[in-house]
Amino acid sequence: MGYDEKKQKLDMKQPNSVSYGKLAFHYLISNFMYLFLVPLITIAFAHLSVKDFEHLFSHLYELDLVSATLVTATTVFLAALYLMSRPRQVYLLDFACFKPDPSLMCTKEYFIKRSELTGSFSEESLLFQKKIMERSGYGQQTYGSKALMEVPATVSVEEARKEAAMLMFGAIDQLLAKTKIKVKDIGILVVNCSVFTPTPSLSAMVVNQYKLRGNILSYNLGGMGCSAGLISVDLAKRLLQSLPNSYALLVSMESMNLNWYGGNNRSMLVTNCLFRLGASAVLLSNRLSDRRRSKYQLIHTLRTHKGADDKSYQCVFQKEDEDKQVGISLSRDLLPVAAEALKTNITSLGPLVLPMSEQILFLANLIGRKVFKMKTKQYVPDFKLALEHFCIHAGGRAVLDELEKNLGLSKWHMEPSRMTLYRYGNTSSSSLWYELAYCEAKGRIKKGDRAWQIAFGSGFKCNSAVWRALRTIDPAKEKNNVWIDEIDGFPVDVPAVASIIY
Repeated sequence: MGYDEKKQKLDMKQPNSVSYGKLAFHYLISNFMYLFLVPLITIAFAHLSVKDFEHLFSHLYELDLVSATLVTATTVFLAALYLMSRPRQVYLLDFACFKPDPSLMCTKEYFIKRSELTGSFSEESLLFQKKIMERSGYGQQTYGSKALMEVPATVSVEEARKEAAMLMFGAIDQLLAKTKIKVKDIGILVVNCSVFTPTPSLSAMVVNQYKLRGNILSYNLGGMGCSAGLISVDLAKRLLQSLPNSYALLVSMESMNLNWYGGNNRSMLVTNCLFRLGASAVLLSNRLSDRRRSKYQLIHTLRTHKGADDKSYQCVFQKEDEDKQVGISLSRDLLPVAAEALKTNITSLGPLVLPMSEQILFLANLIGRKVFKMKTKQYVPDFKLALEHFCIHAGGRAVLDELEKNLGLSKWHMEPSRMTLYRYGNTSSSSLWYELAYCEAKGRIKKGDRAWQIAFGSGFKCNSAVWRALRTIDPAKEKNNVWIDEIDGFPVDVPAVASIIY
């Protein structure tokens, strides 16, 4: 996505020693009971004889009625207190992805022709955009903004609102049709869109369109990049864990109408080429009665923010160029910044999801290298043993290539991300749901499977969510799946190409 591969490696095969030290510490603490207490208790019980157990139970019978009642009442009270203090489980009833009208399809040739007709770009800029499109990993059926594809382009708040309404309401309508819940039952609404933040807000547009109840907890997240969809999930989870019997509606989308860049700064031209139309709507619940009909249970959310570092903060930045044209600049530091954010994120995620076997191997490797000075390679835990499905934000081909290599993922694991990039392009925060929908349409989701969603965003952020499938997803029953009508044509072969240097 505009970077020299030799200089910009997303190298996660050699994490720094501090990261591994933290990971080892988390492993040790997280599994203290299994590694130490359980063996000690087992040894203790092994030394007890049958007479010891008989003596113990004989003393229980000597308790009078009052004492027995007090012991029972205390036990029940403590058990009830424990159950009440546990956070409520969060379930994903269903989700929907918006599929724009075929008239909005934007082929690579049409995009370049449209750019030429604007008269805004130099020959060098047009050639650069053409190279980006050739190397993007996109197919010929991504969707573009109608207002921007017209000549002359219609850039206005009114057109941006129309586009947002089409995307959001299209996804929500499908979701409501699938779940059949009453809109008055929705108690939480979270809408995220980074670059279009009108007044009234997008969340207010949803409330007005569907006449949601007056005491709804409504949130509008702006300027948080492509990882904002997972921030919405995390926010909704925290709210649902404190509000009983609630539904949360999450809407993710992006609009480029007011942020189309018409200048010749190469670092700001990339976003013009890569962002495409898309939106998703997700319905979460904390009602135990909804578990039976839900698709997934939320297991973990994890957020990493590197904004305290200036290089990370400035690597995706909205600004004016030398001619006062507003655009979003992507720095050459983007890939190494993403690498560092990912390292931090997976360092924290590892202890939560990795099996004991991987933790033991990691600890043994660390002790061998640090204590016994053995000349062995640092051991990178195999996340494929902990997670069955990987939904990595389809932000660009270069990032997907490096993640595949450095996390040791197979072509099968990367297929949902690559095919989403090919078919729909970069739809920002909603791309993760197109990827999960791909897994469902392929019949890959089985009961008990775990899916890892991971996304990067401006700031700079790296966020994760881990879901467990509560039932096997039958593609034949997924009539409204955005892939279902064409899934037999995927995967397709996307030729490998070199990176772009700007």
